[in-house]
Amino acid sequence: MAPFLLENFAMTSASPFSHELKLLRLNSAFILLIVFGSSANAASLASVDIKSNLDPNAITITEIDIVFLYDQALLEDFPATKSRWYSMRRSLTQRWGDSMDVVSVFIPQGFDSDKAILPDRGLDAVKVYVFGQHDEGSVMPVDVTDFSSVLVTIDGLGIIVTGGV
Repeated sequence: MAPFLLENFAMTSASPFSHELKLLRLNSAFILLIVFGSSANAASLASVDIKSNLDPNAITITEIDIVFLYDQALLEDFPATKSRWYSMRRSLTQRWGDSMDVVSVFIPQGFDSDKAILPDRGLDAVKVYVFGQHDEGSVMPVDVTDFSSVLVTIDGLGIIVTGGV
């Protein structure tokens, strides 16, 4: 199919220079199509289980945010730390609207296990990150895009994210 596109494209060029420039753009787009595929699907995440190893008698609840980004352009402005995420979350969800989903799960300490309900379009995400409110403010989000399943464990030092491909 690509040679047909290149031949048709070459016949419509106005000048040799514009022909070469457009041919370069077309070749670049074709290479991106080969490398990244014809679909925007990048995420593999099908399940997220969450458990807490903290004292069940504690009166604390930890929030876990699973953030699905559907637009590659958002990655540049995405918060790099937990404190920036939680301070910007409201404005980002309003500004980015349909280009992101946030799944928030609240886990009481000592709670054995919970399974997050992921968005239907989650496999269309270009990136999926996990934040734990229980973590230090400078902690970076955990990229779980390439995992098919994830276990988030809350312990005394923060969250531990483990996954299977």
